[in-house]
Amino acid sequence: MPLPPAVPRQHLHTRTVTYRGFLRDDGLWDIEGQLTDAKTYGFDMHERGAMAPGDAIHGMTIRVTVDDAMKIHAIAAAMDFTPYGECLRGEDPMQRMVGITMGAGWRHAIERELGGVKGCTHLRELLFNLATAAYQTVFPYRERQREAAGEKSEARTKPPQHLGRCVAWDFDGPVVARIYPQFAGKRQ
Repeated sequence: MPLPPAVPRQHLHTRTVTYRGFLRDDGLWDIEGQLTDAKTYGFDMHERGAMAPGDAIHGMTIRVTVDDAMKIHAIAAAMDFTPYGECLRGEDPMQRMVGITMGAGWRHAIERELGGVKGCTHLRELLFNLATAAYQTVFPYRERQREAAGEKSEARTKPPQHLGRCVAWDFDGPVVARIYPQFAGKRQ
């Protein structure tokens, strides 16, 4: 789905963000997020000196280990590229997220534990969307296992967490009516 044509312009900056989800052998899940910022031109950084086009200004990775209920059991952060040495102080505060569940209030929990000068802006940004990546990893896989075991979506008695959280998954919409008819029109 292309965007409308753009006016003439010059490409200056690229931020690349990637999330990956893994099922661990112990039944827990590892969700990893990686963020890289780079410029298309060379410049000098105060502490790192000459930067060539494409050199990483920010290069950060997070691994969060969660269970099926999305409760965080472990978290690791690595900051391979930062503009300042002090940025590395943002790694340790990430441990405050252990024990927190990804779900309702997730962004509030991140701000409470890591907001402002308590943590790193870029690691917080990775965490915000890491919950969605975790959900996309865990829920479809568990749903696939239930279907393989012969359980039908119509047999569910409790609506999945994603219902009512998106225009497509509106309790009053056609997708819920088709896939989860037992919850159609029943806002929770």
